[in-house]
Amino acid sequence: MGERSKIVHLPEATRVELDKRLIAGGFSGYVELEAWLREQGYEVGKSSIHRYGSQMERRLADLRVSTEQARALVAAAPDDTDAMSRATMQMLQQRLFQVLRDMDDVDPDEVDLAKLAKAVAPLARASIAQQEYMRQVKERAAAAADAADRIVKTGGLSADSAAEIRRAILGIAQ
Repeated sequence: MGERSKIVHLPEATRVELDKRLIAGGFSGYVELEAWLREQGYEVGKSSIHRYGSQMERRLADLRVSTEQARALVAAAPDDTDAMSRATMQMLQQRLFQVLRDMDDVDPDEVDLAKLAKAVAPLARASIAQQEYMRQVKERAAAAADAADRIVKTGGLSADSAAEIRRAILGIAQ
C-alpha cells in the first residue's frame, strides 16, 4: 500500500480550513494551498493536496447526487407508505457497499471499519422491522377489505361497488 497522506496527519483545525479553501477555490489553486500550508508550518506537496481535493470533490458530488435523489423522492411521492424510509435505507446500504468495495482506494485511517460494521446491524434490523410492519399493514387492509365486502353485500350494494371499495382499501397497503 502507498504512503499515507500527510494531510491525514494535519491538526483538525488546519484540515477543516484546508477543506474550506478547497471548496471556495473550486478545487483548484493547489500551488497557493501548498504555500499556505507551508506558512502554517506543514510540508505538503501540491500533488498530495490535489489527491486529497479530488477525493473530497468526488465525495461532495456523491453527496449532492444523494441529496437531489432524496429531494426528488420527496417531491414525487408523499411518504404515506414509508417509501422515504425504505429509499433512505436502500441509499445507506448502497453507500456502505460502495465504501466497502472501494476500501483499497481509501486510506485505512480515514475509514473506521468497526463503525461501518456497527452501522450495518441496525440498518438490517430496521429493514426487517419495516418489512414486518408492511406485512402487518397488508394483513390489516385485507381484513378490513373482507369486512367491508361483507357489509357492502349485506347493505345491498352492487358487486361492482363492493369490488371498487375493496380495491380502494387494498390500495392503501400498497
